[in-house]
Amino acid sequence: MARRTLAGAAALAVASVVMTPTMAEAAPPGAKDVTAVLFEWNFHSVARECTTTLGPAGYGSVQVSPPAEHIQGSQWWTSYQPVSYRIAGRLGDRAAFRNMVNTCHAAGVKVVVDAVVNHMSAGNGTGTGGSPYTKYGYPGLYSSPDFDNCTSQINNYQDRWNVQNCELVGLADLDTGENHVRGAIAGYLDDLLSLGVDGFRIDAAKHMPAADLANIKSRLSRPGVYWKQEAIHGAGEAVQPGEYTGTGDVQEFRYAFDLKRVFTNENLAYLKNYGEGWGYLNSSVAGVFVDNHDTERNGSTLSYKDNATYTLANVFMLAWPYGSPDVNSGYEFSDHDAGPPNGGQVNACWQNGWKCQHAWPEIRSMVAFRNATRGQAVTDWWDNGGDAIAFGRGDKGFVAVNHESGSLSRTFQTSLPAGTYCNVQNNTPVTVDGSGRLTATLGARTALAVHAGRSSC
Repeated sequence: MARRTLAGAAALAVASVVMTPTMAEAAPPGAKDVTAVLFEWNFHSVARECTTTLGPAGYGSVQVSPPAEHIQGSQWWTSYQPVSYRIAGRLGDRAAFRNMVNTCHAAGVKVVVDAVVNHMSAGNGTGTGGSPYTKYGYPGLYSSPDFDNCTSQINNYQDRWNVQNCELVGLADLDTGENHVRGAIAGYLDDLLSLGVDGFRIDAAKHMPAADLANIKSRLSRPGVYWKQEAIHGAGEAVQPGEYTGTGDVQEFRYAFDLKRVFTNENLAYLKNYGEGWGYLNSSVAGVFVDNHDTERNGSTLSYKDNATYTLANVFMLAWPYGSPDVNSGYEFSDHDAGPPNGGQVNACWQNGWKCQHAWPEIRSMVAFRNATRGQAVTDWWDNGGDAIAFGRGDKGFVAVNHESGSLSRTFQTSLPAGTYCNVQNNTPVTVDGSGRLTATLGARTALAVHAGRSSC
């Protein structure tokens, strides 16, 4: 987890995890591995979006922000300071949550919950659901003995004990090695499972020993549940992401960090072996993203503010067969602490500051591309040595990305069967001849994508 100020006391996003009793996989259950992360959307809005957009677009899952009761305040990071495990946060109550899960399931979309279980709050007061609390006292849930003895802030990422026993930006650190704490956390997750939840994103996993998380997971009524863990790679740090792959996937933050560098300062041609060839986690245990709610604010990755570059990075991620992708979808901000517009109520995309990146036509269309090309290796790679690349996904799809400042006209060799396809990036027809050749002109900073599932526009 990144170093942050208390004002930014939140959680960095992580990865995608599936686990059976004997193995973990990168993809969520089922054949659709793209997750839309609707950051700080309330449950009513998520339910509607599952029906109108996520299901029809082919998203396999939606990730929702922490549902537990939390400290009061308008800032987004208040969601990451729980004070009880009741569903009583700003995004909705238990009935709204249950309705969301059922509605999303009816639309063919699974639900993943961002679960904050490493810590509680940093102060005293009354929670969003009316529960009184002190930093080390949560009536009916936790008391002082349930917290780690170190009450100073984490200050040495080269020291494992410091990282996993001291307080992340001053938040009361739960002793996850203690039986009562493990049971309480498992009880919270099981309650969510009883409402139909399909998986979890485990916030701040890096700050809990892998063995503690494995023990908690083993206590669940469904110990093979889909499981996402956040553990950010840091060179030379004592705790490394690979420690957590035994219980599920780990989000590969280096993927997002390097993608920003390549798209802004280097050549897209370098992406030819992106993934394991760059020393990342094995694709089968990696979750990937272009940005998340923390990194878009701290500048370590691209964000919606990067416009076409951001769009093209998402197109590449969804076309490239490495890991399981999360598409971040949040809201405009100038104040990094600002909470969601309308308290999380989204009346319409692209209004009141809601960016809805998951619904941008260029990004949304690539979800179907990914589903149609699942299991196909990269073929027919081409690059110009600079910022124009193209590659196929066997005989199921082909994509070209032109991040140059001028247009690109070229005949590409593909492995596609002859026929007419739809370029889903701009809804124009594209013809592939009997030799698999495709001729097209791409404008500056645009892409082309065709796949077997879409033959007409």
